[in-house]
Amino acid sequence: MFTLAAKDGRIHWLEFPPLLPYRLSGSLTLCVSRFSQKGGGPLSWLRDSVREFFQKGDLLLLGLCVAASGYGLVLIFSATRYLGDNNRKVLVQAAAILLGVLVYIFFSAVDIELITEKSWKLLLVFNVVFVLLTLTPLRVEGTNGNQSWIHIPGFPVNLQPAEIVKLTFVLLLAWQFHKLQERGLSKPFSVFQTAGHTLFMCGIVAVASGDFGMVLTYLFIFVTVAWAGGVKKRWFLLALVAAVAAVVLIWPHVSGDYRMRRFTVVIDHLTGNPDTLQEQTLGTGYQQSRSILYIGSGGLFGQGFLKGVQTQSYNSMPKYVRETDEIFAVCGEEFGLVGCALLLLLLSCIILRCVWVARKARSPQSALIAMGYAGMLLIQIAVNVGMCLYIFPVVGLTLPFISYGGSSIVTMFAAMGIVSSIKMRSLPSWLRDRSKL
Repeated sequence: MFTLAAKDGRIHWLEFPPLLPYRLSGSLTLCVSRFSQKGGGPLSWLRDSVREFFQKGDLLLLGLCVAASGYGLVLIFSATRYLGDNNRKVLVQAAAILLGVLVYIFFSAVDIELITEKSWKLLLVFNVVFVLLTLTPLRVEGTNGNQSWIHIPGFPVNLQPAEIVKLTFVLLLAWQFHKLQERGLSKPFSVFQTAGHTLFMCGIVAVASGDFGMVLTYLFIFVTVAWAGGVKKRWFLLALVAAVAAVVLIWPHVSGDYRMRRFTVVIDHLTGNPDTLQEQTLGTGYQQSRSILYIGSGGLFGQGFLKGVQTQSYNSMPKYVRETDEIFAVCGEEFGLVGCALLLLLLSCIILRCVWVARKARSPQSALIAMGYAGMLLIQIAVNVGMCLYIFPVVGLTLPFISYGGSSIVTMFAAMGIVSSIKMRSLPSWLRDRSKL
């Protein structure tokens, strides 16, 4: 039995003797005993699981997720009026939110540690095969031109495999760290194994879809889980040095690539390079230059809902990005600095709730899962807002819970449902050591 304590901003675990003669079980384990003892069926399990969710589930986290998604729905409605498509995207997003709430409740009823322990090989195969589907004839071009989507015949919407696989990648990574804990997480064998798993998945995503924004997300999830798990700081320093050296060596060979120009245009913008002014505003940096125009024109309180001059203009920004990559800019123009602050406050509260759940988790594995999802949210928020403020290159990462996208919204609700499951199965207060909190 373990409990979690905070020290120097990192997660530490204290081992307890087995004070209880029974295992703290989740809803799936409990429902098996109910079936055998009372002859219950699926409906009985569903009723009991829903009742248990409203008694023990993280209703606060669900409320925060719904509030953020509702805010996003309002922004999507405004950002897509110029299309004149009878609010199709708003209806799709609303349906995805409703499905997400159901998925949240479902995952809250699942003992995710038990599932991962019994099915980790299946999850690994799923991760690899599902991402590789973007190399098959199922691959379709996304609305903004990226190649990271698939369409399954008979399925009503397109799917983004790398987005969905983030969910199971966190589960496997946390399970892997948990299994390597006895060897020592800072031992070279452990570091190379976990880093190898991460780089393997990053390589598959990069080759299959070319989605380097998603690659960045996977890398940051690994960094978050490794840091929270207690990996020595020297490994992070060594990784940073290796990354800088790799960039120096590779840059002369890739600097002409259009993806690399997205980085150089941001550097030129931040340094005020007058020689590339046209490229910064009308070329590679066009989308971001329009974005800061949106935000700057909003002022403190914005121009008003449905009254943003740029947002409501058909040609003010490349098609299909204002409701996805640049949704934060729409918020800035119509709701101003106050609206942006409220949006970021909502998303920050979701992240902090994940960290709070991690601190009360029943095991290191559960805590690392919650921290992994917190890191996933943090990097996507930081990168998306950075893109809109012209301080980070465009890499196609959407704003969690806010941007348009069915795969994204359902995946986020599923991740938070797993966090709710961890909260439902956290240690009772009398088993938690509070001496170092």
